[in-house]
Amino acid sequence: MADDLEDLARRLVVGHKRDGRSVYDEAAKSELVALCGQPGASVSRLARECGVNANQLSRWVREHGEREQRAIAASVAAPREAFVAVPVAVPAVGGEDVRPSRVSLQARLPNGVVVDVQEAGLRQAAEIIELLGRMWCSVSTSG
Repeated sequence: MADDLEDLARRLVVGHKRDGRSVYDEAAKSELVALCGQPGASVSRLARECGVNANQLSRWVREHGEREQRAIAASVAAPREAFVAVPVAVPAVGGEDVRPSRVSLQARLPNGVVVDVQEAGLRQAAEIIELLGRMWCSVSTSG
């Protein structure tokens, strides 16, 4: 294991900027961050053995975790249709269509908000449904 850390420490720094700051190899940084995630790993010990400031390594670990969280959130928040067309059979009475003049509807948005409309006219209900279908709704606002 010590030889692996020595090899990692050698590969980690690939150059220096004009102001003296180090330039790090991304693959080696990823390996070091992965080592920090192992059970019983000490970030400060790994940083010391690889010649990196412990605060810098802690930042890399934090940034890696944030990138993973964003990737997970992006895959979960993939756009999907909020409304699905549902055919409604209207019974005919004596050869005439009988359509309700008032309707009630309830919509549950992806962020947990529930829109409940009671006794709306058909035109009003259609406008509400159209508006809800165009509305942007962030899942991240769910409580």
